[in-house]
Amino acid sequence: MTEVNAAETVGEAAGRGQVVAWGLWDWGSSAFQAVTLTFVFSVYLTDSVGKDLPGSISASAWLGWALAVAGLVVALTAPVCGQYFDAVGSRKRALATLTALTVGAMSLMFFVRDEHSDLWLGLALLAFASAVFELAGVPYNAMMRQVSTPATVGRVSGFGWAMGYFGGIVLLLICYVGFLAGDGDTRGIFGIPTDQGLNVRLVVVLAAVWFTVFALPVLFAVPELPRTGADPGADRVGFLGSYRVLWRDVRDLWGTDRHTVWFLLASAVFRDGLAGVFTFGAVLAVQVYGFAAADVLLFGIAANVVAGAAAVVAGRFDDTLGPKRVIVASLVGMILCGLVLLVVSGTMMFWIFGLALTIFVGPAQASARSFLARLAPPGREGQLFGLYTTTGRAVSFLAPALFGLFVWVFGSDRAGIGGLLVVLVAGLLVLLPVRAPAKTA
Repeated sequence: MTEVNAAETVGEAAGRGQVVAWGLWDWGSSAFQAVTLTFVFSVYLTDSVGKDLPGSISASAWLGWALAVAGLVVALTAPVCGQYFDAVGSRKRALATLTALTVGAMSLMFFVRDEHSDLWLGLALLAFASAVFELAGVPYNAMMRQVSTPATVGRVSGFGWAMGYFGGIVLLLICYVGFLAGDGDTRGIFGIPTDQGLNVRLVVVLAAVWFTVFALPVLFAVPELPRTGADPGADRVGFLGSYRVLWRDVRDLWGTDRHTVWFLLASAVFRDGLAGVFTFGAVLAVQVYGFAAADVLLFGIAANVVAGAAAVVAGRFDDTLGPKRVIVASLVGMILCGLVLLVVSGTMMFWIFGLALTIFVGPAQASARSFLARLAPPGREGQLFGLYTTTGRAVSFLAPALFGLFVWVFGSDRAGIGGLLVVLVAGLLVLLPVRAPAKTA
């Protein structure tokens, strides 16, 4: 493969069509994140398939352990995978392969019947899909440098996040109305039988088709990354040798640009806080603010719409003011809203200040991604986004642990908000000394 100057790959496919094609992968990926992992298939495994599981260990515990193993695999392999994709010029091929593996595992979930003997197949497929899906995010995020210019990277990142939010909303509504709504032996407007979990199994098949359709455009519209030689030796070592190259590069990065290392740490902390907001938001709405179960779904839809729209708007501020200012303003806004939620009560107050808080989630997520894209040396974006994934995994226990600790210590579910705020404040404090990436026209 022809080698080129790595800097020449920046913005090489930055036309509007390529940006839309890239964003459609985010839209399609919601089929796994929202439908399979979060709201439908994982719930089916714990509440139906594993409901009568023999033994003292619950299906929920087995689910947690299965996903923990998947997370460990991602944490250990993401940086070297990104490094290798960069070195051999195979980002698009890697994205296609990992997406296909995710879709394949989702399709096989159709064979997980509503019997406890099928729980192990379901857990294995979900854990495998979770791991390869997260690894697919490494070349996908790295490709952002190809479909944006230094002047538009913030808007492109915000557009991608918004596509993910809105894609999840649309697909969840289709699945709910068509396959899940109602009671009795058939569900949804299509009247799908619930016997052996058929309606849920068909939802996952639909999700697999959805992901496939919307993942294809980026594979045709965005060219493959040329071999750049930006990381000497990375394309010629074996798997174990890749870790030696990674250690060499991290050591060099620490010696030449510690701000990037500190940003990886800061973003890992505050991104875990952002994840905690969505993870525990539904629990707090019901347990603290008096929401009914149906109202929680409505609030979740509204929150995703608000976060997605805010990510698009904030992308322009990212490009004009810089990503650090957007992230700092977003974290401060979330902390202030969280402090208010600590003292107010009632559903109306949660609607107001809960939605106000979610306004800042999308911008913080999108600008964190654009911040690293601006920092990454040309030709080594995959490696840096692999480290971005790994550091996020390494501290993913913080928000759940502190949420549970505050609830336990203070004897109140409301106090869990304080635990989430501690994580956000810690991320903000680590971020403040980090030098903002230089603006480039």
